Amino acid sequence: MSHFASIRSAVIRILTPLARILLRNGISYGTFSDIAKEVYVRVAMEDFAIEGRKQTISRVSVLTGLNRKAVKTILEHPEEKYIESDEAYNRAARVIAGWRRDAEFQTNRGAPADLPFVGEAGSFSALVKKYSGDIPARAVLDEMVRVEAAEKMEDGNIRLLVRAYLPSNDTGMKLHILGTDVARLIATIGHNLESPRPDAFLQRTVAYNNLPKEALEPFLRLATGKSQALLEHLDQQLSEKDRDNHPEIEGTGRYAAGVGIYFFQEPMNHES
Repeated sequence: MSHFASIRSAVIRILTPLARILLRNGISYGTFSDIAKEVYVRVAMEDFAIEGRKQTISRVSVLTGLNRKAVKTILEHPEEKYIESDEAYNRAARVIAGWRRDAEFQTNRGAPADLPFVGEAGSFSALVKKYSGDIPARAVLDEMVRVEAAEKMEDGNIRLLVRAYLPSNDTGMKLHILGTDVARLIATIGHNLESPRPDAFLQRTVAYNNLPKEALEPFLRLATGKSQALLEHLDQQLSEKDRDNHPEIEGTGRYAAGVGIYFFQEPMNHES
């Protein structure tokens, strides 16, 4: 198979499940095309300049196949940022992780404790201050209750309901996670395509294609339990090096790093 044919096949595989999501959410091809044009232009502008030379509209036009007027129009509009969604997701994730691993907010058996809302130590407000900075505790609580990650008990205490941040009733946040997680997976694969083996990032999959339906649910339970335990262990290791949790940590630069795990299943034919 030629290089172009391989890329075309890969893009079709990527776009097929994405098209299902877009169509379910009312995104037309025209809207998708406009988004793709903007992304093409901004990536060409930022990542494909000739070393030592300023990137030009003419070169971006050549790289993308779009005319100069279209490129100029896109670049004249400010790029949309989704910092608010990133912050909301990261805040909730950090608070839940801290609640699960920090002894100050646990029972004697090491489980997440039911926390009073206010208090100098061992309270929900103290938890939010420690793991989410200066964000008001009430705002974090309202968000966690809204996505069914926590609940307010009759005695006024706050109870954690989940092991990780999973916005089960928030389509907007689920779509934010789609963008974040899929982008990181594709970036990892892109890095590995360009890098020699010693410098490759972790990218592994376990998959079989001749399984009976009855094997799927037990494997899902096994994979979920094992994966959650691993992710909690890795979370503990990373949190100890994170400057948001430990401002005293020194070092060079600022990086995001992590590991993602997902389960998939799909029918290989239409037989029952």
